[in-house]
Amino acid sequence: MSDQPLSLVTGATGFVGAAVVRRLLAAGHRVRVLRRANTEPTNLNGLTVEHAVGDLLQHASLHAAVKGCDYVFHVAADYRLWVPDPDTMQAVNVAGTRALMQACLQAGVKKVIYTSTVAAIGLQRDGSPSDETTPVNQADLIGAYKQTKYAAQQCVRAMITEQQLPAVIVHPSTPIGPGDLKPTPTGRLIVAAACGKVPAFVDTGLNVVHVDDVADGHLLALTHGQIGRQYILGSENLTLRELLQRLAGLLQRKPPVIRLPANLVLPLAHVSEAWARWVTRREPLMTVTGVKLSRKPMFFSCQRAIDELGYQPRPAQLALSDALDWYRQHGYFE
Repeated sequence: MSDQPLSLVTGATGFVGAAVVRRLLAAGHRVRVLRRANTEPTNLNGLTVEHAVGDLLQHASLHAAVKGCDYVFHVAADYRLWVPDPDTMQAVNVAGTRALMQACLQAGVKKVIYTSTVAAIGLQRDGSPSDETTPVNQADLIGAYKQTKYAAQQCVRAMITEQQLPAVIVHPSTPIGPGDLKPTPTGRLIVAAACGKVPAFVDTGLNVVHVDDVADGHLLALTHGQIGRQYILGSENLTLRELLQRLAGLLQRKPPVIRLPANLVLPLAHVSEAWARWVTRREPLMTVTGVKLSRKPMFFSCQRAIDELGYQPRPAQLALSDALDWYRQHGYFE
């Protein structure tokens, strides 16, 4: 047992983090997970892992969590397209990441895999797929999530250069598949479409990837990734219309045909957020950030990961099918 490497996974109770845990266990790693005391580890049921109780907001707990670890997978993040208080997201995504990276340096961790996001990569003006070298336009950093994840990524990059942090950065695109408990914004769209509650669409696009392929990409980044290198973990670029058409095909129903301009939807998003802020106190069904982001397709190329890591993502159709099956089995369509 002692010959097996010990890997810490933050965000392990979440969608991507749990998939990373499963992949590491399958590869023979011992796994320690960092989780908050009040978080139900439903996604870890049946998995043999150590539990380190702590929080990215409690920096002292991070040192105990990384102690004795060979590797650290920092998957945790505050991922919401609407937050009543952006300072909380800043504290988790930026200050929490910095504190964890410092703890890794002090503990002598051999390698860190930092989970960024394609939201922290630049977009091409012509809508063609971006890659790891596409420069970021600050005007494209819409919303607290993109802004804080970009800032955290820049922090990690600086620590790689200035403090020799042994980190590799991975950028998942839009993961879908089993284990999306909350679910994510894309998961909510899939569930709504399956329930016949998506009558229209806007002209946008996204890169869809199976969550288990994202997990595979994390392990490949550990074994083959170069320190300081960035890798996009995605699969297939689809317009939103194409995504809904494929879902309709799997569900054996007609896809929506009404196209709505983003400018028409934006006022509705403002109303939805106001209602959430002052009445429900819950995340709104429609967000201003989400509508603004939809104005540009988020298409990406994962060719570098394919060439350098041996990354082999499956087609988007299989990811959509697995996601639908999981939601159906877990009662999300009732």
